[in-house]
Amino acid sequence: MSEREAMEFDVVIVGAGPAGLSAAIRLRQLAAQAQQDIRVCVLEKGSEVGAHILSGAILETRALNELLPDWQERGAPLHTPVTKDQFMLLTEKRALTVPNALLPKQLHNAGNYIVSMGNVCRWLAEQAEALGVEIYPGFAAAEVLFDQNGAVYGVATGDMGLDREGQPKPNHEPGMELHARYTLFAEGCRGHLSKQLEAKFGLRDGVDPQTYGIGFKELWEVAPENHQPGLVVHTAGWPMDTTTWGGSFMYHLENNQVYVGYVVGLDYQNPHLDPFNEFQRFKTHPRVRNTFAGAKRVAYGARALNEGGLQSIPKLAFPGGALIGCAAGFLNVAKIKGNHTAMKTGMLAAEAVAEALQPDAAATPTLSAYPQRFKASWVYQELHAARNLRPATARWGMVLGGLYAGIDLKLFHGKLPWTLHHQHPDHERLKPAAEMPKIDYPKPDGVLTFDRNSSVFLTNTNHEEDQPCHLTLADASIPIRHNLALYDEPAQRYCPAGVYEIVTSESGDAQLQINAQNCIHCKTCDIKDPTQNITWVAPEGGGGPSYPNM
Repeated sequence: MSEREAMEFDVVIVGAGPAGLSAAIRLRQLAAQAQQDIRVCVLEKGSEVGAHILSGAILETRALNELLPDWQERGAPLHTPVTKDQFMLLTEKRALTVPNALLPKQLHNAGNYIVSMGNVCRWLAEQAEALGVEIYPGFAAAEVLFDQNGAVYGVATGDMGLDREGQPKPNHEPGMELHARYTLFAEGCRGHLSKQLEAKFGLRDGVDPQTYGIGFKELWEVAPENHQPGLVVHTAGWPMDTTTWGGSFMYHLENNQVYVGYVVGLDYQNPHLDPFNEFQRFKTHPRVRNTFAGAKRVAYGARALNEGGLQSIPKLAFPGGALIGCAAGFLNVAKIKGNHTAMKTGMLAAEAVAEALQPDAAATPTLSAYPQRFKASWVYQELHAARNLRPATARWGMVLGGLYAGIDLKLFHGKLPWTLHHQHPDHERLKPAAEMPKIDYPKPDGVLTFDRNSSVFLTNTNHEEDQPCHLTLADASIPIRHNLALYDEPAQRYCPAGVYEIVTSESGDAQLQINAQNCIHCKTCDIKDPTQNITWVAPEGGGGPSYPNM
């Protein structure tokens, strides 16, 4: 194969999400103030900036106000301010509306905006490029580069034009090395390079295991009479049982459009549970389905999200780089928001980098100023207040755990003098299929509820089929020998895109079929596989979903 060419930068940022773009913008702002040229490059594996961005999303503007105070004059795509909050507890047929006065302040959204974070990131990219940031969409960072001392000194993009066996095709192009004094990893939840860095540098030593949810989202065009611009609805309860974390959102944005979504905690115990079908079932509730009468579904997506909170955040800095945004896990579960914290941590890391790059600064391979800035920031204060919510519900269930967390947040403002801890990673939580009840999911009607194939079609997902499979198995025998035998192979159900199928030959032998071309890069398989046998790695750059207005 051809040798890789190399490009030199001061800072390389992996991922053009809210954290990575905010870091890039802040770096160039600080460089201009210091009359210093800091060359910044952002790599994005999606075909364009925003193509892989999937978030609720209600945006709290605190970080944006700090980063670009004149965002309104700059035409930021924040068009729908929140006008009303509603929180409901659901049973199968009924709904109890909880008065807003009884809810903790974290669930109040006055002053926030309902947005497409994909469009917000596209706009942030424009601001970054105007400041001189170089952004390269369609290039997936596939490898971390280390110097002779073991410090990170950049990344390499993946080769293009390899066949399924990893051999060059006629259109083969070798990857590119991007060298940098500092590399910031903003890959989002369960980033595959971030995962490697955590292992190499022991970043998770001494912290709680991360815990995750799988979030589903659809965009609908609804009838005008069912549309209330600025309305925000959250629910808890049905269709989850009292031991399983889950909840929904419905956000009414502009142009008669509504986001509807559902999050299921990946610490669920029943291997028969199908998160995708739980989302579809949720939409049939009497208090939900009327919103979508005569409506049209126009987009679908799914993505894992960090839910561990403060006690699950790894060490943030290591020789040559740092983790920012959801790569580290800064989502505030109590607020059901992580974009503002991602942006702020990107800015904090950028400030530490700019300080380290000053001509008179002492040479320091590790950005120790970044975790110090984080601990002194409002992000830390937010996460500290919310730290006991998720472990409480995991320990005591949705009713008692939710009551505990509500008292903690509402009456004590998150200041109780102890911290609950996550005891097990999500993949250890499954119980044997024979011990758990099967769940009968209704057949989709194609009007309100849908199957996986028609949903994946709406993601505009595309992968070159003749390329190495990016869903790798450490042991090809485990899916049948262990997972199928003990858990009825849960990958058939936890994957939101139908990537994993058990197929049976004429002789009756079962095997796992991996439809990698369907993958929407949610990372759920990498998280929930009970033996951690599946590893997600980057496919060719530009592959995966292409989310519109999500």
